[in-house]
Amino acid sequence: MAARLLPVLLAVLLAGLAVLAGAGSAGAHAALTGSDPQQDSVVEQAPKEISLTFSEQIAVDEDAIRVLDPAGNRVDTEETPRSLGSGGAQYAVKLRAGLPDGTFTVAYQVVSADSHPVAGAFTFSIGAPSETSAAVPDQASGGGAVGALYGIARYLSYAGFTLLVGGAAFVLACWPRGAAVRPMQRLVAFSWVGLTAATLAMLLLRGPYAGSGKLGDVFDLEVLGGVLETKTGAALVSRLLLLAAAALFVAVLFGAYARREDPKERRDLTFGLAIGGTVVAAGLAATWALSEHASTGLQAGVAMPVDVLHLLAVAAWLGGLTALLVALYRGPAVERAAVQRFSRVAFGSVVVLALTGLYQSWRQVGSWSALTGTSYGQLLLVKIGLVALLVAVAGLSRRWTGRLGEAPVDAGSPGPEGEGASAPDSAEPVTDSAPDAGDGERTEAVVAAAETSEGAEGGRPAAVQGAEAETGTPVAESAATARVPVQADPAREAQLRRQREAASAATRKKRRDGDSERSGLRRSVLLEAGIAVVVLAVTTVLTTTEPGRTEEEAAAGASASAAQQQGPVSLTVPFDTGGKDGKGTVLLDVDPGRSGDNALHVYVQDPAKEPLDVPEVKVALTLKAQELGPLTAPLERISEGHWSTTGVQIPLAGSWTVAVTVRTSDIDQVTVSKNARIG
Repeated sequence: MAARLLPVLLAVLLAGLAVLAGAGSAGAHAALTGSDPQQDSVVEQAPKEISLTFSEQIAVDEDAIRVLDPAGNRVDTEETPRSLGSGGAQYAVKLRAGLPDGTFTVAYQVVSADSHPVAGAFTFSIGAPSETSAAVPDQASGGGAVGALYGIARYLSYAGFTLLVGGAAFVLACWPRGAAVRPMQRLVAFSWVGLTAATLAMLLLRGPYAGSGKLGDVFDLEVLGGVLETKTGAALVSRLLLLAAAALFVAVLFGAYARREDPKERRDLTFGLAIGGTVVAAGLAATWALSEHASTGLQAGVAMPVDVLHLLAVAAWLGGLTALLVALYRGPAVERAAVQRFSRVAFGSVVVLALTGLYQSWRQVGSWSALTGTSYGQLLLVKIGLVALLVAVAGLSRRWTGRLGEAPVDAGSPGPEGEGASAPDSAEPVTDSAPDAGDGERTEAVVAAAETSEGAEGGRPAAVQGAEAETGTPVAESAATARVPVQADPAREAQLRRQREAASAATRKKRRDGDSERSGLRRSVLLEAGIAVVVLAVTTVLTTTEPGRTEEEAAAGASASAAQQQGPVSLTVPFDTGGKDGKGTVLLDVDPGRSGDNALHVYVQDPAKEPLDVPEVKVALTLKAQELGPLTAPLERISEGHWSTTGVQIPLAGSWTVAVTVRTSDIDQVTVSKNARIG
């Protein structure tokens, strides 16, 4: 069965990792909703500062917002961005004086309130657009090798928490005898080790994950010191301290508790472990609730305790399910009563999950459109479908459990310790596996004298035959074996032990596989565990995906900002043809300044801002992003210095390049351009 179990578990694990890998780099949970100057805008004078507005609170450092000139040199004062209020969602950086005309690049890299890195860049121009050589890092924040390693560590931390808390709770609440079972001890101990290692890895990777993205910064003490000052760093350190307390809990559970035989002492210790374990488990769950989704956004004060309950219910159900799977396949004998107790625990956990999950879904999604139209909502639908399937399979497991409870006791079947009669129904084992190998050592001292050796004849021990040969008198076998010393052969004893264990294992396997009820329970629990692996992977991806409510609010904010920009687009473009009276300014208005029909007005002024009559003016529009244009506008002279046309078709909204050609004489002509957001 172990050979068949391994490929199945490997398949579901790969499926879970495929879901995890398919998410790509971590999604941002804070979106840029506005800036001053605006993206792709052209301003006449250099601003004194640049401000950015995000959809939720962010954390910044001195390099969070950088402004680069056309040559790629940094032109901000390199100070920590200044908060402008707005709940920590709007920050500004000061610029140096005397900036030249040209296109400037604003690059930002911040951390959202729920611990996820956010990075991006945009441009604006002073005076007129220009070529720029400013290089923005290709490595997206939270991506690359560091992002992949951080994502794996995040997944392992969730899995470690689920198995640690769920496995310990299964032993304490459902199967106390499992505290002395070696496979159960390994499950919980390895889960603790995995969670501790994953937490340490996240702490070391956090700096480069939210910052440089360089794997070499993992062991940079300065970077690590900065992480410890953040909310996420504090949560990870708190988790490590709580894991130290959890280690003590595990040691007592599988040490003093497992050896305790007095019922009263065992009850007292059970009560103490239950209280202490619940406090430690809730504390561990709180380290996620205080640093991720639940800690920001709508009703954070309610969402954090709800998130703690949700995580504990997940651990009790899925972690306990894994512990039951280990008990069914690897444990000595798990009683029907233990399976039935876990069935009740699982049912209660599902109820808690349904209630807390409903609240979390409303809080993170908020609308039907966000549920179906955002990545978070679609992933949530996948998770809901998987959980529904998991509940259906769990119902099948409950049916198998009920059949086991109703099955009559076979008086001739061997019991858990090998007796001729089965144990009472409440203690009937669900598996027929023998106890650990250590339990069989108590009979080894008498086995060598009882086994038939190579010198035996007719099935009688060699010691009996030797005694009869010396005396010439038949000797009773019982007397001979009792009085004649037998020289122990360690190699022979080891060989006999291996033979007995192999025969016993084959017998147990045959009896186990022939029990349809117990085999059905094993298969259904294995299927539950496989689905649970994928559910955990989808849950991990959800924690790195921008919530649907936030995504829609950011989109609404961007739409509102775009709506405010709608209306006549006005541009001021200076020109110099190089000839006599060749200097001036072109004022250009596009009305209504959106896709479709537009009217175009061009005013040419001299340096004194008086109308300047020129022989010719041409206007062409190009949308480089869509490779549209140049679209020429047939201008007509209306009056001195005023040119106009109607019916100018702008097919798409976007950042258009408006090129104006001015001819002041037969040989003096120049073409100047500016970018304008139209539509």
